Amino acid sequence: MVRNLCSLLLFIFVGACSAQEVQVAVAANFAAPMKEIARGFEISSGYKAALSVGATGKFYAQIKNAAPFDILLAADQVTATRLAEEQLANAKTQFTYAVGKLVLWSATPGFVDAQGAVLKSGHFKHIAIASPLQAPYGEAAIQTLKSLNLSEKIAASIVTGESIGQTFAFVATGNAELGFVALSQVSNNGQLQSGSAWIVPQNLYSPLRQDAILLKHGQDNPAALALLVYLKSDAAKKIMRSFGYD
Repeated sequence: MVRNLCSLLLFIFVGACSAQEVQVAVAANFAAPMKEIARGFEISSGYKAALSVGATGKFYAQIKNAAPFDILLAADQVTATRLAEEQLANAKTQFTYAVGKLVLWSATPGFVDAQGAVLKSGHFKHIAIASPLQAPYGEAAIQTLKSLNLSEKIAASIVTGESIGQTFAFVATGNAELGFVALSQVSNNGQLQSGSAWIVPQNLYSPLRQDAILLKHGQDNPAALALLVYLKSDAAKKIMRSFGYD
């Protein structure tokens, strides 16, 4: 009987602790601003946001296989909508939390010019792009190359990252001379942090509208609901704008 009572108390304790935390699947492009937002959220609400960063397509597969995420911050709108249609998320909670921007970036100063002419010059061996099947920023990169009629010309030079985070790493480490990444990964408060970059005109690719949604696993978690509200706050929006999001 004592053992059963202890087990019950442990169950209640663990349940109470987990209710104070929200498990968030975060698209790789949004990792840096979300870390800052999570700190503000914890101070403001008392809840903790545990962040998992990766490719949106990979998160979709994990959620389909019952991964215990409470919220998805996707890099697109389609994934959140699909999860809602499959009754794995609450459609009423879906909203666009940010609109991302694509940038052509090199870790080498002066390598990428302000007009992106380096793409036509062909003076590079490798250009990094996120997988268009896993990452919406990868699809945006492909759309950009098609808009510029450069898809065939540089096809042999493309190296593909699983996520925009891995793509950034390829360029940052010099394994690729340049690559298409998220503006939020290379700038803060409107200033380029390192290297050289060309902000891709938004008429060259479909808008990168990024949606948040409450997943089935988090429907009874007050921390999850509180985070969705906080993402719409002025404090969160200020952080997003500082990283270049609309």
